[in-house]
Amino acid sequence: MQHRIIVLGAGYTGAVAAGRLARRLRREDVAITLVNAEPDFVERVRMHQLAVGQSLKPRPFSEMFAGTGVELKLAKVTGVDADRRTVAVRAANGDGEAEELEYDTLVYALGSGWNDHGVPGAAEHAHELASRPGALRLRERLARLDAGQPVVVVGGGLTGLEAATEIAEARPDLDVSLAARDALGDWLSPRGSRHLRKVFAKLGITVHEHAAVTAVEADRVTTADGRTIPAAVTVWTTGFAVHPIAQATTLEVTGTGQIVVDGTMRSVSHPDVYAIGDAAMAMGPGDKPLRMSCASGGFTAWQAAEAVAARLTGGKLPNVPIRYFNQCISLGRKEGLIQYVTADDRAVRAALTGRLAATYKELVCKGAAWSVANPTFGLPIRRRRVLREPARAGSAVRTPA
Repeated sequence: MQHRIIVLGAGYTGAVAAGRLARRLRREDVAITLVNAEPDFVERVRMHQLAVGQSLKPRPFSEMFAGTGVELKLAKVTGVDADRRTVAVRAANGDGEAEELEYDTLVYALGSGWNDHGVPGAAEHAHELASRPGALRLRERLARLDAGQPVVVVGGGLTGLEAATEIAEARPDLDVSLAARDALGDWLSPRGSRHLRKVFAKLGITVHEHAAVTAVEADRVTTADGRTIPAAVTVWTTGFAVHPIAQATTLEVTGTGQIVVDGTMRSVSHPDVYAIGDAAMAMGPGDKPLRMSCASGGFTAWQAAEAVAARLTGGKLPNVPIRYFNQCISLGRKEGLIQYVTADDRAVRAALTGRLAATYKELVCKGAAWSVANPTFGLPIRRRRVLREPARAGSAVRTPA
């Protein structure tokens, strides 16, 4: 009988993990099911481009995983029972009855969405860029704006910087501003910070520093120090919140709902569950939590897939340290900033700027999408037979003879 592996979520991490597992394990020994609500891969790092009207290349999963042995199930996850080893799903369109899937190994990669932090009016009036539907709604709204109308981007992190510059470059007729809780780019090196300010000035973006937004209305935002900033459109980019499913389970999670994992991305409370990407509370260099990002997700997907394959086949567990190299920021289509960092993600003096940095960032984005579209390319074929595992009391493990 086949060992049943279910991967929840087909973002950057889930899709890569499923592909690597297919390359490592024999098809006759395992059944790999990838559960996702959409039939196409979403390039989340390009949502700011989608929002200003740019077209993105469609990437259907049916083509990506053709011939790999990975079964794609289009469904929305509604619950996980980590003790019974089951996943509750419903058809992605909402029709039909709920279905229960049984697993022997679960890879949880449901990721994250936008986080309004409970700020009054944000959920009702602000637009988000953490999903394709959100980006498409923002695109429709921006297209209806007349020249001179104000757009406020709330949040001075990477997503906020990319959104503000993309909108300002695509729509120079709009009055674009950014409200940052702290100083603009205060985590960057002096060189990186200078370049960021130069680009913002060139694009005519007004920067409101030390301006924590405390309320959002249909035509304005209000900051903690009493400032009122006009906003025909408010774009909210103040971080991410993980999918709520895990917090409703018996899995050990953090206060924010991330699944606590060990160095192989395995749940510390349920050894049959692995969590990757934004869904995992994984520790990096300096015993610091990995930040929610595509960069972190790729590392965790690789680590989890290799660990699952090793444990099932009696192989050697991966022991590659997770570390950062740079932060890649697009500043419109013509400008970019590559901030080099220490292993634990602190800026160093070196930074790449200008058009070369924009090209670098574009190559990174294309490379990330390509790795998802070709999840098994380049990996040596080392499919090993899954070993028989002794059943534990109360378990429902099924493994091949």
